[in-house]
Amino acid sequence: MRVIATAGHVDHGKSTLLRALTGMEPDRWEEERRRGLTIDLGYVWTDGLAFVDVPGHERFVGNMLAGVGPVTAVLFVVAADAGWSVQSQEHLEILNALGVGRGVLAVTRSDLADPGPVLADCRDRLRGTGLDGVPAAAVSAVTGHGLPGLRELLAAIPPDAPAPDADVRLWIDRVFTVEGRGTVVTGTLGAGVIRAGDTLRLGGDDVRVRGLHSLNEAKTEVAAPARVAVNLRGGARPRRGHCLVTPGRWLDVVVLDVRLCGEGRPPEQVTWHLGTAAEPARLRALGADTVRVTLPRPLPVRVGDRALLRDPGSRRVWGAVVLDVRPPELRRRGAARARAAELALMTGRPDGAAELRRRGLARRGELAAMGTPVDAAPVAGDWVADPDHWAGLRRRLAEVVAERPNLPAETARQLLGLPDRALVDALAEGTAVRSVRGRLILPARTPGVAELRRDWAADPFAAPDADRLAGLGLDRRALAAAEAAGELVRLAPGVVLPPGALEEAAEVLARLPSPFTVAQARTALNTTRRVVVPLLEQLDRLGVTRRQDTTGSRTFL
Repeated sequence: MRVIATAGHVDHGKSTLLRALTGMEPDRWEEERRRGLTIDLGYVWTDGLAFVDVPGHERFVGNMLAGVGPVTAVLFVVAADAGWSVQSQEHLEILNALGVGRGVLAVTRSDLADPGPVLADCRDRLRGTGLDGVPAAAVSAVTGHGLPGLRELLAAIPPDAPAPDADVRLWIDRVFTVEGRGTVVTGTLGAGVIRAGDTLRLGGDDVRVRGLHSLNEAKTEVAAPARVAVNLRGGARPRRGHCLVTPGRWLDVVVLDVRLCGEGRPPEQVTWHLGTAAEPARLRALGADTVRVTLPRPLPVRVGDRALLRDPGSRRVWGAVVLDVRPPELRRRGAARARAAELALMTGRPDGAAELRRRGLARRGELAAMGTPVDAAPVAGDWVADPDHWAGLRRRLAEVVAERPNLPAETARQLLGLPDRALVDALAEGTAVRSVRGRLILPARTPGVAELRRDWAADPFAAPDADRLAGLGLDRRALAAAEAAGELVRLAPGVVLPPGALEEAAEVLARLPSPFTVAQARTALNTTRRVVVPLLEQLDRLGVTRRQDTTGSRTFL
């Protein structure tokens, strides 16, 4: 199916032409038919062609934008007896800003005036725009002249490539209620497939697809591109400008960075048009042609989307290509200038590899939801990493642990600016660093300490006796060197425990009732009095516990 929107000045015969092409009435309201003026969107179809009829009057340009926003092909109408007019130019600027590059030019009322001069003038005006060189036809809806040729041209418009596995995003352009069936919404489905029984997301609510119609026929599924009516079940209250999307596959976007297309710079307050949505937006200038857009409510937006910014006062329009839907905050002095330089290198074309290089680390699902999917294998969970960035993080981790032996993994996460603790463990797997009970250590360089580590793996609070230390060649000087390297902790002469033993002991003892006795501590740690007494004394010195002089028991500070 090809979905085509009309465009052109008011009273140039758009609706009349669609009646002649389809035999259907596009004007739905009694007032529209009484006044002969299209006010809202109309929908008609014939033989694989579906049309969205838009109003041409300047007062209803918002409705016109809702009609052309989700559509990628246009039937541009200019009357032979009136020629190029004000809304002809405004509609062309809108279509050009939205990147519409497929369609047909129809010069209507060729029975009332010679269409030749108007055809030539229109071709000149379309030159340099997205519609430059589109086929054209001179027609009369009254006599039928040229209609067969126009139908052939419309049928020859290249259709959107079907993408059945694409994520659904259906911009709603009409909402009504059917007795006994409930809420029905309509829209132009640009990608994906909607099936009866599907669960879709509408704003913050999940809704069920109760039934489907396309071109007034009941369907069990509808594949893009198509006009579709969706009967919804759920508590949501949809309206024009809302959107039905595949759950979990789209980001809720409020702040985004875009590249402008058009002359001059828009004002700080504009109307943002995307799909059928029309929202007041606030702009912050970044570079010569880039701005930050802040929306009043979340919208499903992806990198590469084309939107339109409109100044309701001057009626000027600017196209906008979405560059980033998860932009960084601009808090520091000079951040906006640095961001403008970064945006200058972005194309607005979805490129997952480039996006990952720029971010260094990202969740694979979020990249796909941004419209920039990658095939990279995750490094941890759903996290993917740019190879060069990941290699640099591994080098930095080894340096940090070498500088600060026995470093808590959470502290390492903060020092490296990592968003997830699991990434620390994944980084350590590619280095000499080892994670032991939440702490990062390097391989033992002191002879004999590696054997102690194997002993401690089963029982971390079992200090080796003098014979074991002597057998490993760990005399007083060797133990001092190992302690300085962060390979062990000495509590007293001849009493050594693994790195992190004090912190782990504090966690275990914190679960005891307070105050607790030495005997209770010894039992909880599964150790001996030779170890637990100097250990508790060290915790007292560190201010973790406090000894009760009268009883010898301890409380936590």
